[in-house]
Amino acid sequence: MRIVIQRVSSASVTIKGVPVGSIGQGLLILLGIEDADTDADIEWLCHKIVSLRIFDDSEGVMNLPVVEVEDAGLLVVSQFTLMASTKKGNRPSYIKASRPERAIPMYERFVSRLAELFGKPVATGRFGADMQVALVNDGPVTICIDSQNRQ
Repeated sequence: MRIVIQRVSSASVTIKGVPVGSIGQGLLILLGIEDADTDADIEWLCHKIVSLRIFDDSEGVMNLPVVEVEDAGLLVVSQFTLMASTKKGNRPSYIKASRPERAIPMYERFVSRLAELFGKPVATGRFGADMQVALVNDGPVTICIDSQNRQ
């Protein structure tokens, strides 16, 4: 699994002009899934997300995880393009991205486990939909994590 985490002041997802998910301050998480991913990847990434100390404490130092930020939210958006390979030519290849029949259950388990660890509901987009994502990146803070390359 690959994720891009963005610390945001606000973020929202609309589909055909209809809002489907939004948060104020918190984390926007773009999620890509490949066939090599397992429930162990879900567990590791979800724990990492709720534990990352990327919010400012009272002294302005990035020292707080999202679970310690009052009124923070999480918004998860599926994004198969995170699995793109640009090794050959100029047209990205998405052959590493899982097909929907495998990716959808993994996505749903990811969102469910993240909500359990976060302690409240997680906003989402809609898997496979043509979504418009709007955000105000706070910082900016953007972090990329690949569960197949745990660094």
